[in-house]
Amino acid sequence: MTNTMVISKSRSLILKYTDVRSYIITVIFVLLDVLVPWLFHQFHLAGATYLPMHIFVLIAGLLFGWRAGLIVGLLTPISSYAVSHMPALTILPQVTIELATYGLFAGLLREKFNLRAIWSLLGAMVAGRLALFIAVSVIYLVAGSVYSPLGAEAKPWLAVWSAIRHSLPGILIQLALIPAIVWLTEKLAARAK
Repeated sequence: MTNTMVISKSRSLILKYTDVRSYIITVIFVLLDVLVPWLFHQFHLAGATYLPMHIFVLIAGLLFGWRAGLIVGLLTPISSYAVSHMPALTILPQVTIELATYGLFAGLLREKFNLRAIWSLLGAMVAGRLALFIAVSVIYLVAGSVYSPLGAEAKPWLAVWSAIRHSLPGILIQLALIPAIVWLTEKLAARAK
C-alpha cells in the first residue's frame, strides 16, 4: 500500500460537521471514551496507568480529523466526570486540556501534514504532554499546589513526570494498538466504497 493511498483513504473519513453522521460518530466516540475507563475501574485497573480515556480521543483525531479529535477530547472528560466523577475534579481542567490537545494534534498531523498514523500519534502524545505541563504550571502559579492523577505533587514538572512514568503501560498499549486500529478501519472503509 502506498503512502498516497493511505492519505486519500484517511481524508475520506474526515468529519466536516455538515451532516448528522458527523455528530453521531462524535457522540459514539465520547460514549466509548466514557464507558471504557468506567469498565477499567470495575476491574480495578488504574486509569492513570492504562490511559483508557486517551484511546478514542486519539483514534477520533487520526481517523476523522482535528475537529473530531478536538471535540471528543473536550467532551470526554467533562462527560465522564458528569457520569462517574472520573477524572477527579482536582485534575479535570488539566485532563481536559491534555485530551483536547491529543485529539487536535492527532488530527492536524494526520489531516494537514499527511503523516502516517504512528507519527501523528507520537506527535500528539508529545503535544498533549506539553499541554499538560503548561496547564499544570498555570494551575500551580494560581493555586500554589498541583495535583496529578497520582495525588498532590510539589512541582509541576514532578506531577507531569510522575504521570508519564506511571502511564508507560498505557503509552505502550496506545503505540501498539492505535495505528493498527486506524489502518484496519481505513482499509474497511475503502472496501465499503
